[in-house]
Amino acid sequence: MESDTAVRRIKASGAPRYAALDGQAARCEDNGCSGEPKRKPEVRLLLLQEGLAAALLSGFVLLLWGVVHLSLQQLVIGEPSGDFNAGRARRHLEQITSVGPRPAGSQENEVLTVGYLLGQIEDIRTRTAAGPHQLTVDVQRPTGSFSIDFLGGFTSFYDRVTNVAVRLEPKGGAQHLMLANCHFDTVANSPGASDDAVSCAVMLEVLHALANQSTPLHHGVVFLFNGAEENILQASHGFITQHSWAKQVRAFINLEAAGVGGKEVVFQTGPENPWLVQAYVHAAKHPFASVVGQEVFQSGVIPSDTDFRIYRDFGNIPGIDLAFIENGFIYHTKYDTADRILTDSIQRAGDNILAVLKHLATSEKLADSSQYRHGNMVFFDLLGVIAVAYPARVGTILNYMVATATFLYLAKKASLPGNRGGRYVRDLACAMGVALLAWFVTLLSVLIVALLITLLGRSMFWYTHFYAAICLYGAAATGKLILIHTLAKNFYYGGVRLVELGDLYFDGSLLLWCCGLVWLTQRGLSSAYVPMLMVVFPLATRLLLTKEFKNRGASLKYSGLYLLGLALPYVHFMFLIWVVFEIFTPIMGRSGTEIPPEVVMASLVTLAIIFLSSYFLHFIYLVRSTKWILTALGSVFVVMVLLVSAGLFFPYSGNPNSPRPKRIFLQHTTRTFHNLQGQVESRDSGIWINSFDFTAVQHITPIIPEINDSIRTRCREDRPFCGYPWFLPVKFLSRKNWYLPAPQVHPASPVAFSLLSREETRWGTVKMTFSVKGPNHMSLYLMPHRGASLSSWSLGDGTPQFDLNGEYFVFYSHGLDAPTWTFWFEIQPPAEPDPAGPEGMISVAISTHYFFGEDRRTPQLEEILPKFPIWAFPSSWVSTYDMYRY
Repeated sequence: MESDTAVRRIKASGAPRYAALDGQAARCEDNGCSGEPKRKPEVRLLLLQEGLAAALLSGFVLLLWGVVHLSLQQLVIGEPSGDFNAGRARRHLEQITSVGPRPAGSQENEVLTVGYLLGQIEDIRTRTAAGPHQLTVDVQRPTGSFSIDFLGGFTSFYDRVTNVAVRLEPKGGAQHLMLANCHFDTVANSPGASDDAVSCAVMLEVLHALANQSTPLHHGVVFLFNGAEENILQASHGFITQHSWAKQVRAFINLEAAGVGGKEVVFQTGPENPWLVQAYVHAAKHPFASVVGQEVFQSGVIPSDTDFRIYRDFGNIPGIDLAFIENGFIYHTKYDTADRILTDSIQRAGDNILAVLKHLATSEKLADSSQYRHGNMVFFDLLGVIAVAYPARVGTILNYMVATATFLYLAKKASLPGNRGGRYVRDLACAMGVALLAWFVTLLSVLIVALLITLLGRSMFWYTHFYAAICLYGAAATGKLILIHTLAKNFYYGGVRLVELGDLYFDGSLLLWCCGLVWLTQRGLSSAYVPMLMVVFPLATRLLLTKEFKNRGASLKYSGLYLLGLALPYVHFMFLIWVVFEIFTPIMGRSGTEIPPEVVMASLVTLAIIFLSSYFLHFIYLVRSTKWILTALGSVFVVMVLLVSAGLFFPYSGNPNSPRPKRIFLQHTTRTFHNLQGQVESRDSGIWINSFDFTAVQHITPIIPEINDSIRTRCREDRPFCGYPWFLPVKFLSRKNWYLPAPQVHPASPVAFSLLSREETRWGTVKMTFSVKGPNHMSLYLMPHRGASLSSWSLGDGTPQFDLNGEYFVFYSHGLDAPTWTFWFEIQPPAEPDPAGPEGMISVAISTHYFFGEDRRTPQLEEILPKFPIWAFPSSWVSTYDMYRY
């Protein structure tokens, strides 16, 4: 330890008080200077040695990070109750995934999987027939349409998609129902073990466990195995808007996945109905929940959605949304297999779902939930051991109480004899200004580094090597923060006592967190509990250690107890940081070519460093020097820049134990364009290639030279959706794509598209009716020309919605044996033709997508697919695009 021998205190505002000491300062002793009036001798206060401070803080952070990871590995706490059999659920999972990918409409989805589910359900019904419950099965194949503001907004139409609904209730019947939902369909080319076969396997076993109970449930439970979720939530819409049981459903639990395995997290609840959160907290065996996740997800930052939205928006019922989030790198890929899901993951999910469903199915609140509807909940768990939940209104009171206590603490300090006249307030404002300036300069500096990495062509180097990003951007952010505060300490504050500066910067950090607490609380966000924890624990710790700090300064005892007081809020905050990186790092691999991932990753790392370092600023002013810390951080930064620039960190990995694949989408398509007279204006064929991350084909071209920028496409603004067969309306995410010429495709079941009628209405519009017969998945694009507008149509609620830059997107799918799709729309013609635009008043295009069966492959696809490296995941199918002018 060292002692703080400088005697200068923080004096009145103005530049001179921080000027360098003159020659007289050299004659100062611990009890004052020779030219000053005598005063009470100063107590020699300890300062931290640089190496000890670095060891304490880095050890503290690493220890807590280790605790977070240890908690995440502990999937099941305690011994399983035995009510849920994870082994049997795993066998269900293996059987469901054994048929391979299960796109809606395929034999694998509509026949094989449905057949397996019905067989297992019938077996459960037979074995439990003598018990106190009755079990009813209904296979629903609904047809419907709705609009949704997901992915910028589009309209969906479905025809005869499949739902397998199972109703479990006491033999006397039940008036009120609880709904449990999973989906058994998958995207093309993925076996979908985690998304979402494991949830259906869990639900089968939960059904088995509840049906075998000797005590009857008070209410019924509907187990919905829906077969068209990947078709953008179609089957759940068909159930909740059309099934006769839907009117009796009072609440629901939705089981989803955005990753593969690990813990299932509650990331959405409500709307309102706090009793649902209370039920989860009370009943769940292994709680894992976060209101922060709910507010982030519902903000739209994450490009995803679940059936939760459908039940909430179209069924007006509250629910709980759970999802697996770990290892999202292989979500929706061929690697999402049953063997990657640990049995303990199945066990914990089953224990939780069974316990919560059992609790809700015996709860009086389910029968009349309207009495308990109002209010939101603050909820979170502590390392998966316990869950905390309290009403948001209580949280608001608690937050303001903590903020008031903070302001009283600071006001008391401002009123001390040595701080009167506004001196302390000015000094505190100055400290906050320095802290905010340091944050801004740090973020800006790290973003400049991220830009340089991008310009060097090394984007996403951290995709496989996550800690390389921590070393590069973390070292840059930490070094910049320390450097700015070191400069402030040495040059701005001059000879001010370091202990007093340390005290001042603790208060500044406390006040900044308190301001965040008040702001979030005023906005009505339940996530305000996070800054509340980051205020109340440091404040309490500081109050308890006031005497120790005053008498001895930054002693080892003080430093250790100070960090101990920060442990609980910091370990929870670090868990939230883990969740952020666990979600957003994989998302960068499927977020399109337009979002620069280095900016996102650098920002996330820097913000994490800024928030974590807030109460560590205290220590920067309690050490005499930071030169060796800065040297070490600078060395790490320089080494990482050299390694990244040299390309030693390749973004992707084909390691079967831990794959990090690059996603590539290939459509062998034939495009046909018709003029106003219905004649073929042009036709071409090729393999249309999309990369769904920022690196595009940078790493593919050296391996497959024919895929290069010479065949890069350009958007034709006069054609609907640029003239290409987009399966979903995501052209704004991926503006870079390539078109490799190839022979024409000849599907065995080509699309039949025709205009059935065209008539002028009395109100001046033109009504056009069309018929379409084609494969299970099609996309319809409508592009009114300049001056024209759609006024009504036969889709959704009848009013055309969600105009995407003058275009409308309709997603169509059907199950087995669907009839011809007939639809109409009314268009208001333009007052005058646009001489610079296309002919007619509207361009209509239909694209078909062959995801399964013999039509999904061509010799050209078979030839190019093996050329892709092992670290790439090329997903391919056949499509067509036909455009007409009217």
